[in-house]
Amino acid sequence: MFDDGNLVSCAGLVSVMTLAEQTGLRRLLGEKVRISAPRIKSGSANPAPKLATVVAGMVAGADCIDDIDVVRSGGMTTLFGGVYAPSTVGTLLREFTFGHARQLESVLREHLVALCGRVGLLPGADQRVFIDIDSLLRPTYGHAKQGASYGHTKIAGKQILRKGLSPLATTISTAGAAPVIAGMRLRAGRANSAKGAGRMVAQAIGTARAAGATGAILVRGDSAYGNRTVVRTCLRAGAQFSLVMTRNPAIERAIAAIDDHAWTPVSYPGAVRDPDTGAWISDAEVAEIPYTAFASTSDAITARLVVRRVKDARFPDALFPVWRYHPFFTNTDAPVEQADITHRQHAIIETVFADLIDGPLAHLPSGRFGANSAWILCAAIAHNLLRAAGVLAGGQHSRARGSTLRRRIVNVPARLARPQRRTILHLPTHWPWSKSWIALWHNTIGYSPPLAATP
Repeated sequence: MFDDGNLVSCAGLVSVMTLAEQTGLRRLLGEKVRISAPRIKSGSANPAPKLATVVAGMVAGADCIDDIDVVRSGGMTTLFGGVYAPSTVGTLLREFTFGHARQLESVLREHLVALCGRVGLLPGADQRVFIDIDSLLRPTYGHAKQGASYGHTKIAGKQILRKGLSPLATTISTAGAAPVIAGMRLRAGRANSAKGAGRMVAQAIGTARAAGATGAILVRGDSAYGNRTVVRTCLRAGAQFSLVMTRNPAIERAIAAIDDHAWTPVSYPGAVRDPDTGAWISDAEVAEIPYTAFASTSDAITARLVVRRVKDARFPDALFPVWRYHPFFTNTDAPVEQADITHRQHAIIETVFADLIDGPLAHLPSGRFGANSAWILCAAIAHNLLRAAGVLAGGQHSRARGSTLRRRIVNVPARLARPQRRTILHLPTHWPWSKSWIALWHNTIGYSPPLAATP
């Protein structure tokens, strides 16, 4: 029977939302999100607690507006005040326009900076930081979704047309840290992948600097972002770039000009070491050549064109090797083999997309474009909060997936008791990750900020 008002389904949410409060999430929402001309007068009231309710629901695993009701069940209302019903939250989300989404994106950036100051999300930021940019196409169904249109996506290595909406995202990571989201922007499904990329990269670089990145910043992207706008943005901000270039006659001439003896075998799936020389015996080789990109424009720049070539699996029995070429343009000074490995690690942004799709972005829940824009930004805030909670929990949780963190340290059942009017949570015995849960609890509930220095 569902009749116990003292049971809690998400005991770990107490620590996570305490961390959100300590990093000023509700304050930022109250200061920055303003809806001055709502369609429904009550829709714009109290945006900060309503959006905080959305974030809390997403941390607990909500992937649609109705799922937010999980934070109002059982004893959850005893642990949390100011929790709103899904219908009330939905009314607020439908009030959002493009400008309101930009306000919420500002909250995302500033809250990430606060999280980095509180938790230390980016260890090694004084050495090198990576900014990755990419987009994905989230499918939609029916005719009621504003902005839904047919765009290109790749499934199982094949390009197909699919109806949906296309979020553009930038992430920040270091060699020792999992990526966090610096910005997200929802676009129509048919939008060009590079639309808005220059501004997104500039904002991500600024966010990384504000979060404590004093070392070199490397911006990585695929062929959609190997354009003069993104390169110019990187140079103006003092960042390095590593961007795939679209194949064109100038690129083809540069690849053809590479000497046959310049190719170096690299570590690749299936590669082995030569027992005599120690060199790689591989189906992949890399080489580089100086190249001037955008030569016919005022933004001409000369840097390194690094090319990886891989034997074409369609011709395994060819008399001479048949190669596929993958060029990227970079101004880093790393050895060619290391530059190739570093560039291929751009794929780390796909782990962020996988986390989001396995959570809040399983659906885009509203028919209104503005509401879905607000939804993906709340999803980004929830992702960063979960990532910070994993760092505080310690051990392998600092790099664990969002679904793992929810299962192990957020969605932990508990029973509320109030001896001597003190609220106590009774948790399951023999919980496999109890040490991590307690570490997160002590690092949030028992946290005291350092006192200001007195003169």
